[in-house]
Amino acid sequence: MRVLPQDLPSQDRLTVLHVSQPVDGGIARVIADLVRSQVAAGLRVVVAAPPGGTLHVEAAIAGAEVVLWPARGTLRTLLSGRRRLARLVRRAGPHLVHAHGPRAGYTTRMALRGRIPTVHQPHCWPFEAVGALAARVWERYAARWTHRVLCVSEAQRRRGAAVGVTGRWVVVPNGVDLRRFAPAADAADDAREALREALPGLRDAVPVGAPLVVCVARLCAQKGQSTLLRAWPEVAAAVRDARLVLVGDGPDRAALQRSAPPGVVFAGAADSAVPWYRAADLVVVPSRWEGMALVPLEAMACGIPVVLSDVGGARECLPADAADDCLVPPGDPAALARALTALLSDHDRRAALGTRLAEHVRMAHDVQRTAGAVLNVYRELLAVPPVLTAARTDR
Repeated sequence: MRVLPQDLPSQDRLTVLHVSQPVDGGIARVIADLVRSQVAAGLRVVVAAPPGGTLHVEAAIAGAEVVLWPARGTLRTLLSGRRRLARLVRRAGPHLVHAHGPRAGYTTRMALRGRIPTVHQPHCWPFEAVGALAARVWERYAARWTHRVLCVSEAQRRRGAAVGVTGRWVVVPNGVDLRRFAPAADAADDAREALREALPGLRDAVPVGAPLVVCVARLCAQKGQSTLLRAWPEVAAAVRDARLVLVGDGPDRAALQRSAPPGVVFAGAADSAVPWYRAADLVVVPSRWEGMALVPLEAMACGIPVVLSDVGGARECLPADAADDCLVPPGDPAALARALTALLSDHDRRAALGTRLAEHVRMAHDVQRTAGAVLNVYRELLAVPPVLTAARTDR
């Protein structure tokens, strides 16, 4: 069912303001997907975010009005960002504000203090990253001005409740665009070799037919590449010619390169992860904490099996019968090496698992379902009739 303008609570189009502090990575993709669906459904969408990253471009392409919101750095700049956000809200005139990320969530709620329906989507809890009491206090304090706390997994909701964050919770699992993330048209080995030939840095670094493991993530502590590098020598010893490619950039790149064993390729940032997924035999996500990571969903949608740390919503993103094959304890190089070796050593098992995972994502993690659920949250807050799904959009 399409959201029709005449259904909205004003003679004007419903205006939604998305405010985000992260400006790249998975959060930028989540916001762009929401914008695309909401614009197609007849909403006016404004996105406010600091400079840098990919969010401004992705949101504009998706159909949003994009405004600059400088909100980085010290407490002083945070307070300045709150005042600027208050002015921005007055100019944009939103019916509802959707804040993304801990810093944007806190600043937005401090600026609005509940005067406009406010959805806070932390994506990852800040206290998981730093373990600081202050982060827990901020989340508990700002909850009073939150009309809905939107979590991407039940595990994330439970984690917030366990540290005393109260509020009206809603869980909407992440989804991916199944038209963009899909298996390669030709899955034959020679077609996969052609894909590898076209990727930067692989022609000379990866032997023909070599088992290839790909990790797509920002190079930082959260994503756990240090654990993966400690696990890799055991994998390389057990699986002849195996190669590991780290796709992404970030603050830990230099340190990771210094500690990398043989057989590891640093490919740098990529405009699209899709060719890397399709070229891989296996995708690994060794994160230390997550809400519900997008990378495993994207890889699974491409028909590629995954191994991921059992953190956040990892277990919830998998079919129940795949947990033994795909999940490992976080920060455990030995367990990670065993899981990677087992799948790399068994082609038929990998193929069957990839097919099962792709079907699961199609059934449970279509981004259209996610976008429709978020629209239902908005409509509940604004007391308009419910809608079951968002309008389907085309790229």
